[in-house]
Amino acid sequence: MSYLNRSRYFNYIEEKISILSTRIERRSKINLLDLNIHSENFFAELCNRVFSLNFVNANTIKQNIEGIDLIDDSNHVLAQVSSTCTKKKIQNSLNKSIYRDYCGYNYKFISIAKGATSSIKKQAYKNPNSLVFDPQNDIWDPISLLKHIQAMDIEELREFYEFIENELGQDVDILKIDTNLAKIVKILSEENLDINSDYLEINDFAIEDKIKFNNLVNSKDIIDEYKIFYKKLDTIYSEFDKQGQNKSFSVFQEIKRCYIRRKDKGLSSDEIFYQIIDELISLVRKSSNYEELPFEELHCCIYIIVVDAFVRCKIFKNPGEYNYVIT
Repeated sequence: MSYLNRSRYFNYIEEKISILSTRIERRSKINLLDLNIHSENFFAELCNRVFSLNFVNANTIKQNIEGIDLIDDSNHVLAQVSSTCTKKKIQNSLNKSIYRDYCGYNYKFISIAKGATSSIKKQAYKNPNSLVFDPQNDIWDPISLLKHIQAMDIEELREFYEFIENELGQDVDILKIDTNLAKIVKILSEENLDINSDYLEINDFAIEDKIKFNNLVNSKDIIDEYKIFYKKLDTIYSEFDKQGQNKSFSVFQEIKRCYIRRKDKGLSSDEIFYQIIDELISLVRKSSNYEELPFEELHCCIYIIVVDAFVRCKIFKNPGEYNYVIT
């Protein structure tokens, strides 16, 4: 039973932190930074619990301390929190003159969205203000934090689970219902998604026109990457409809409702696109017939389904004479 509890606790923690990190990264690309600001306090408490620190938000001590987001004077540790993780970003941080007043403090760089690659940690950094900084151990990201969390004993993990539950939302306790969308996700997750497989030729020029027509900028890469699975999903929908009338239609209608609820709210097309993805992921997770998938696999399936709906004219406006299939 202890093993099952450990697995349940960690899976929940991993899911919530991964979702938060993905949302921070995605929203940063469209210059929505409010989540970054609110997340500083969350990651301060997270690090306090994982590493037995006493971080406080530096802005609670002095407004706009450039370069210092979190500080622990009792342990002589300070940190910069960022949604990007590049050598240039870290070096620019280390170069800030404010660190002259913190000589001997241990410097941490906390990437709350992007993973820190091994090459980033192997780089040589100039340290003009004599901070204590070891790139291998002092550059933290969601993956490295999760590794420390995974190593907790069962009681620590339970307490950490409760912390995450309080901070990032509790499990849904309302009555769950079956959804056709969850069924499609299950079928799709079991398919071979090899990009080299045969697929129905689609009209790339028409799809590109629709992308431009709707001013989709940041989501263009996702559409380009997943549009090739049109034939795969078309086959799945055809088989799915043999189970009863309106099966695939109900899936398309749910996606369309997600779009309609947002199209007149003053949101950019990219914001609408990503919010549709978020809502559908949430809907699938709340479905009683959802069989749990790894975070990345679920996202991949929803990307394919939403891009397919975009290609099929179910969401967003179509330019004149739009025809997505080459006949």
